[in-house]
Amino acid sequence: MTRSDRTGRKNGIAGNSEPGRAPEDARYRGLLLALASGALLCLSFPRYGSALVAWVALLPLFLAVRDASPLRAFGLGWLAGFSGYAGILYWIVHVVVHYGQLPVAVGVPVMLLLAAYLGLYVSVFAGILVQLEKRGFPIILAAPLLWTSLEFVKAHLLSGFPWSNLGASQYPNLPFIQVAEFTGTYGLTFLVVMANAALFRLLFDRIDDRRWIREVAACVVLLAAVHGYGWWRIGDIQKKLDGAPSLAVRLIQGNIEQDVKWDPAYQQETVDIYTSLSRQAAPPPGSLVVWPETAAPFYFQDLNDLHRQVVLLPRETTSWLILGSPRYEKREGEIASFNSSFLVSPEGTLHGRYDKVHLVPYGEYVPFRRIIPFLTALTAGIGDFEPGPGYRALVMGAHRLGVLICYEGILAEAGRAYKRQGADLLVNITNDAWFGRTSAPYQHLSMTVFRAVESRLFLIRAANTGISAIVDPVGRITAQTGIFERTTLAGSVKFIDEKTVYGAYGDIFVYLCLGGTLVVIGFSSSGRFGRPRSSRTDPPRGRQKKEKEP
Repeated sequence: MTRSDRTGRKNGIAGNSEPGRAPEDARYRGLLLALASGALLCLSFPRYGSALVAWVALLPLFLAVRDASPLRAFGLGWLAGFSGYAGILYWIVHVVVHYGQLPVAVGVPVMLLLAAYLGLYVSVFAGILVQLEKRGFPIILAAPLLWTSLEFVKAHLLSGFPWSNLGASQYPNLPFIQVAEFTGTYGLTFLVVMANAALFRLLFDRIDDRRWIREVAACVVLLAAVHGYGWWRIGDIQKKLDGAPSLAVRLIQGNIEQDVKWDPAYQQETVDIYTSLSRQAAPPPGSLVVWPETAAPFYFQDLNDLHRQVVLLPRETTSWLILGSPRYEKREGEIASFNSSFLVSPEGTLHGRYDKVHLVPYGEYVPFRRIIPFLTALTAGIGDFEPGPGYRALVMGAHRLGVLICYEGILAEAGRAYKRQGADLLVNITNDAWFGRTSAPYQHLSMTVFRAVESRLFLIRAANTGISAIVDPVGRITAQTGIFERTTLAGSVKFIDEKTVYGAYGDIFVYLCLGGTLVVIGFSSSGRFGRPRSSRTDPPRGRQKKEKEP
């Protein structure tokens, strides 16, 4: 074998091709593999996907970037991420066109622009991964460290976007997700990416003597241990729930169309619908009735006829009531608006209030208003809100309630803040009418499930148009409604005081991943991983020694 032949093969190309350039068929193959990974990432999430798909979603991308240059891997990674997020977030077009009153010709580019930005995280992942692997660092550790670290950055940079983190795709896999009480969803992401890397090694990368056997075996043992712990923990939590005190709850799903929700002509009808459904649900004395986000389409703080009609309900049923309503404060000639929830006692008195902390850009407030003025239309009808002062649990008799309004349900830090304040029930109120009949309501619920596991608390969810649900402390959805149906969900919750590592220490696992990633990159730059791995197309090392140069 000539030196030029070996150079060509090491770059994954024919010996007579220009070094460093892949032939056309290899280029197209890489593009198709990257697109395949994007499609599989999309199909890992609800409504149309399956959690099982996530365990193989990265295989095509690993194949696409093997032996690629870092620059080409960067491009292929971006293509995989862009196509995946475009499929996951297609519903944004519906939101900005139908409610933002933007033309489709603008709505589609808005969604694609967000997908392009999110795709950058996958591109950085692929580019660095190739560089680390060429330096001899095992993919089975490099891949999960990188992906988990970048996912954390994505969830916090520029106000953060933790929507559809890879670990969240596993919400139906109850034994597996129990480890979230230690690591949050980032630990699940780490394990899913590690499993993809191990499968890649097993199927396509069995070189370097028998190192691949040790790596795959270690992954199998780790996953088996996680699932074994999960099964045991589910049984352990269930035993503690069996004798725990309970509370009856009634979740009211009014199914008010977004197009009429803020029309003053429909205010009375909306309140009539919610009060009528609440009475039909027959809440027992001392129970908790929950209305969704902004279920009261008026300022509940104003003591008018609508306010009096609402507070009459808890007095008649001797139950507690949580409802969502906008709120305002007058400040030196200006009016500040808030997206709030109110707790009304069985005596009909206001017992507490929580103002939403984490607002959704262009849904509840308009950043860069002067730069992009036309996007102000997205807040028409609900106002331009200000964030509340912080996550504050509401006191309901002997219990403390942690209220998560809409998007806050997918924020781990919100659930963790309430856990530290001694909350013993999480209440998520939301209005998902914006999403229409897309995948978004299903995705939204799936991510909220993890707040129950991380805190080991029951979580109840009242959504205007669905999906309303009751989630137990192991992440099991014990009851739920459909979308766009007017109904009530009756059930009960139980109270246990179960401490969790994640509740106490937060994202310490992902901080370790970030530190590990920086250390790995630093060592890689100094070339301290030993000799690089041999090319996958080179003959085994024993045979290489017998070859002679011409």
